[in-house]
Amino acid sequence: MEAALIIFALMLLAIVGLGAYLTVKAVGAAKRGVERTVAQARRSVEDTTLRAKSFGQVGVAGALAQLRLDLRTSMRATQQALAEGAQADASLRESLGLFERLSAHGHELDGELKRLEQEPDRQRTAELLPDLRERAAKIIQAADSLRWAARDRARRFAEDDLSLLSDQIQMDSGALRDWSREPVDDLAAAAAEWDAAQSAQSAQSAQSAQSGQSAPSPEPAPTPRPAALNPPAPTVQYPWQQKTPRPESAG
Repeated sequence: MEAALIIFALMLLAIVGLGAYLTVKAVGAAKRGVERTVAQARRSVEDTTLRAKSFGQVGVAGALAQLRLDLRTSMRATQQALAEGAQADASLRESLGLFERLSAHGHELDGELKRLEQEPDRQRTAELLPDLRERAAKIIQAADSLRWAARDRARRFAEDDLSLLSDQIQMDSGALRDWSREPVDDLAAAAAEWDAAQSAQSAQSAQSAQSGQSAPSPEPAPTPRPAALNPPAPTVQYPWQQKTPRPESAG
């Protein structure tokens, strides 16, 4: 009885622990989903604000907003292209590592541009603007190079696969359209086989005729005489018909 209670308690504890683990996992997944959704919404709002500033403001503020918008758009597009390509092509994982290093420079520049948007000294910001544009251009060019290289690689693989598939389809289509020549080929092969058989039979007959004329015909073997129609029946001797020799005759 005590053993059964212990087993029941252990099973209850295991069920409770499993339920708690699954609950924690579900809460964590939901939390990550909410955080991801919030981050995407925040990015969308920030991109919309930057786009409005780049169109609605002139001077240093509009230039800073345009730089941030161009930088964020290029980095996001490159990250998405590399992440999607790495799922099908393992060689792009190294490119993802390079992009992570480039991303650190992009985040640093984006943070600096964001701080300069709140800088009241516009003259000082205008002096820094050429250097900021040069840094942004280098990062954007590197990101674009990685993105277009990944896309060119994926397109080349797709073209090679399509070419191979087209060749296979052409070969299969040609085999399917070969129905008109198959009966003719079969008839020709059957006719050639029949001619060869007739030629071999004619040659064998001619050889047999020549050998029959040159060699003497063998004498026929003597046939045994037929048995009589009514053969004599064997004589049956009964036991009382046998004569036993007498003793005096033997003497």
